[in-house]
Amino acid sequence: MSAQPQPNPHEELEAQIAQWRRYVQRRDAISVADVDEMEDHLRERIDELRSVGLDDDESFLVSVKRMGSLDELSREFAREHSDRLWKQLVLVSPEPAGPRRASRELAVMLGLAVAAGLTIKAGLLALSDLAFVMNAALLILPFVAGYLGWKRRLRLPTAAVIAGIFVVLAVALNAYPFDDSGSTMLVATLHAPVVAWGAVGLGYVGGRWRSQERRMDFVRFTGELVIYYVLLALGGGVLLALLAMVLTLADLPSVSIDTMLGRWILPLAAPGAVLVAAWLVEAKQNVVENIAPVLTKVFTPLTFLMLVGCLVALIHAGDLTEADRTLLIVMDAILVLVLGLLLYAVSARDPLAPPQFFDGLQVALLIAAIGVDAVGMAAMTSRIAEFGASPNKVVALGLNVLLLIQLVWSAVLGAGFCLGRRPFAQLFGWQTRFLPAYLIWAGFVVLAIPPIFAFN
Repeated sequence: MSAQPQPNPHEELEAQIAQWRRYVQRRDAISVADVDEMEDHLRERIDELRSVGLDDDESFLVSVKRMGSLDELSREFAREHSDRLWKQLVLVSPEPAGPRRASRELAVMLGLAVAAGLTIKAGLLALSDLAFVMNAALLILPFVAGYLGWKRRLRLPTAAVIAGIFVVLAVALNAYPFDDSGSTMLVATLHAPVVAWGAVGLGYVGGRWRSQERRMDFVRFTGELVIYYVLLALGGGVLLALLAMVLTLADLPSVSIDTMLGRWILPLAAPGAVLVAAWLVEAKQNVVENIAPVLTKVFTPLTFLMLVGCLVALIHAGDLTEADRTLLIVMDAILVLVLGLLLYAVSARDPLAPPQFFDGLQVALLIAAIGVDAVGMAAMTSRIAEFGASPNKVVALGLNVLLLIQLVWSAVLGAGFCLGRRPFAQLFGWQTRFLPAYLIWAGFVVLAIPPIFAFN
């Protein structure tokens, strides 16, 4: 008589694990290898808990809960997968937001978008052209911070800090006795949006600014918001062009579209589109994550060639003390663009993937940027020694020093990763740790540089 197959004493546990695995596999950005690794971690936890006396149901529930709570073992796994995997499993709700929540979020976003547009319109009517330019960022970005803060359910102390940053900026820009023909007003106006965007970032990370992963998430959010905003602007431009064509063919006065565009459409649509872009990034993260690696691979070689051309132009300029000031300003703008591309590339990269060709190309890009930065710093130092210090020279030199520090160490870490001597996590961590330096410098420029140079 043949032996009857013995029932599996853990059949219900296996069914629970299978159900959990099916749930995980519904996430679009998770590969089979990722699911296998997560299941291994889950099973190890279950075995540990069963060994201390918990039954199958208790072990399963506690293990899943601990993975969701990011205990020490899960933190290590989360750090390796935070950019494309873990945030979709732990940093979001277990189930997709219901229709009521999505509708409420859409209504909040649209309300804030309209409020931002009306605020800009009121600013155009109530402020002088100069005052409006100085305060433009402060008329838009508080609404973006408000939307993100509402979505993150910020605690009152964090919300107060964010509001305080905007208030301090507004007081400094409007109460300082700037000389209209001086440089301090210009440098303060240019750096105030940087500090304001840092306040938006504080709202985005939900007050967890010390988290490297959340800082990099904000970097990714910034890049994706720019992409969506450009797409919205291009689409809106096409629609406006078609509208102008229809009005022209219908023999309507051409001034109608010009008046509508200048007085109502742009003042309302441009700031509102910032809120719409932020909402799209939050709602459609997977879409942009799929194209982010492609964008970095397209623009990395193009930017490298541009930097080589810039380096040649700087060298060709001859005497560094006589180099055109506008040329140096453009070079700084290009270096900031390179830094943005580097941060976006790091945020979009799979941290577990081995070194690839484009990692080496990014190191070459960094080396070229270091060359441009070094030549630019030499030119600025020479101009200061020859003509004396001025607000714009000191601010530009300080920015170049920060850029040089970040670019040099990024190149060292990137080369070490390509050679297999350093993990990618070191390059990732360096970018996030250094980001606050730019915010601190921008705040110093807005608050300290004007009085240091007597507001001239």
